Amino acid sequence: MEGKRVRDSSVTIAQVMIPQDANPSGNVHGGVIMKLIDTAAAVVASRHARSNTVTASIDRIDFHHPVFVGDLLFFRAGLNFVGRTSMEVGVRVESENFITGEVRHTASAYLTYVSLDKDGLPQAVPPLIIDTEEEMRRNREAKTRREVRLAERKQEAKCQLDPGSCK
Repeated sequence: MEGKRVRDSSVTIAQVMIPQDANPSGNVHGGVIMKLIDTAAAVVASRHARSNTVTASIDRIDFHHPVFVGDLLFFRAGLNFVGRTSMEVGVRVESENFITGEVRHTASAYLTYVSLDKDGLPQAVPPLIIDTEEEMRRNREAKTRREVRLAERKQEAKCQLDPGSCK
């Protein structure tokens, strides 16, 4: 299988926040932003795999600043790591105030997707070709997050077999 570059599947999606996106406090609801993060990341994963993909996990979403109705959000998503059937996508969210022109780093997230074949089973994905120092750094950090996820999964399985050992 021929490898693909990070830039081959990366996307930027822009969305204006409107009143129906607001929470009771008048800011944009975090769940609206989370859904758009998942959408942007899914596009990246599906473009890389050229198949249906599903969200396997969300390692973390960090919100740095509030978002307001009327802000323009940019969701910049790209691959950080590719395994045999899974891919980690990083998403950076920036908000722009139309009036002042101020741009703020609003949120960051790391999501893992699995590529599925026509029968809904995991299938191999193309390897990732890394071109830049920044992509190398992101790849190293993604590998570390993956190791932590796998260790946690192993510990959870152990605890299910012997709950007394996990107190």
